[in-house]
Amino acid sequence: MTVTLVPPPAPHPARDARPLDVLGVPGQVNLDYAATAPCARAAADVVAELLPWYASVHRGAGALSRRCTLAYERARQTVGDFFGARPGDHVVFTRNTTDALNLLARALPAGTTVVTFGGEHHANLLPWPRASVRLPVPREPAEAVRALAAALAELRRPGAGPGGDRLPPVLVAVTGASNVTGERWPVAELARVARRHGARIVLDAAQLAPHAPVDVAALDVDYLAVSGHKLYAPFGAGVLVGRGDWLDAAPPYLAGGGATSHVGAATHDVRWATGPARHEAGTPNLLGAVALAAVCAALAAADRAALHDAEQALLARLRRGMAALPRVVELRTFGPEAPRVGIVSFVVAGRDSADVAAELAGAHDIGVRDGLFCAHPLARRLLDEAAARSGRRDLPPTALRASIGLGSTTEHVDRLLAALAALA
Repeated sequence: MTVTLVPPPAPHPARDARPLDVLGVPGQVNLDYAATAPCARAAADVVAELLPWYASVHRGAGALSRRCTLAYERARQTVGDFFGARPGDHVVFTRNTTDALNLLARALPAGTTVVTFGGEHHANLLPWPRASVRLPVPREPAEAVRALAAALAELRRPGAGPGGDRLPPVLVAVTGASNVTGERWPVAELARVARRHGARIVLDAAQLAPHAPVDVAALDVDYLAVSGHKLYAPFGAGVLVGRGDWLDAAPPYLAGGGATSHVGAATHDVRWATGPARHEAGTPNLLGAVALAAVCAALAAADRAALHDAEQALLARLRRGMAALPRVVELRTFGPEAPRVGIVSFVVAGRDSADVAAELAGAHDIGVRDGLFCAHPLARRLLDEAAARSGRRDLPPTALRASIGLGSTTEHVDRLLAALAALA
């Protein structure tokens, strides 16, 4: 059957001119991108254009439903292409990175050992089986590679595992960039170590993907988890990209409509679908999917090197300015020159971090994050390290975090530095 779809309205030239402009409120300085990035114009426009057509996906024969189904599946293809999905990989839409990693945790073959580091976000610490191996936070990237190699060599030693000489599955779970410090992790090197020992690897790219290209094939990682709301697409979508065998062999993450190929009269007469549909039961998040795809397409068409250079210049300005403030102490895991994305966590000596954040918001219209950033083990460790490094006894028990991205400017950085100088 030939399906004829009515084309969408032509986009307005002014709106389409700069798809990576971000929305915001005049006068407000948003320096909390690492928690939730602002909405990109590309995401807002594609949602606005699709809303008149909004209807069911995979469920209807009408023109609206057919158009929405096509938009949803095109979004899957666009997102998969953007992240370098390989033949045989599944691109499963989820709610966010946490949801994607929990889905993968549910799909692990029985007996899988998961190896993580203590520097992970809670989303990459808490979903894994209790028998997981948590390695200490390394002092430098090369130490992370050595620690992983040693751990995998021990796990792969004959007779070391519960299966004796039979090697059970092993999954390495690692971040691409720390949500606390912004420091980049040596993902390609860790992937090579995992491959050498017959392990799979999943990359939490929630913080890396908004700042740098991420390609699962080039990095040779098996799985990738990303949040749309950190990638300028705040409509409730995330994605798990990765090898289909574990996902197709596992029970559905959610049981319900859309995840089945057959449901019989008997209680357990169910055949589950294969492919992404197996783990996407229920009405899918169409708007979230197309918004994420629109941002991926806009980033793919952009000069990523130029965006990276501009962000790094702002980041250097921010870090230099903070280093010049005697009561401000930066948190870091690796050395001060380690590569990082646009995230800086810090404390103001003698000041409660929540009070500082409230004062920045109330008196200066500047939004930053305070707390332990859903990475409590790492943040507490870095606060202790910052106290030892600075020799100060008056550092607070929680930290502040300033994070930048598309839409951040020199004026925003300078306003934060001036406000910190005034209150510190």
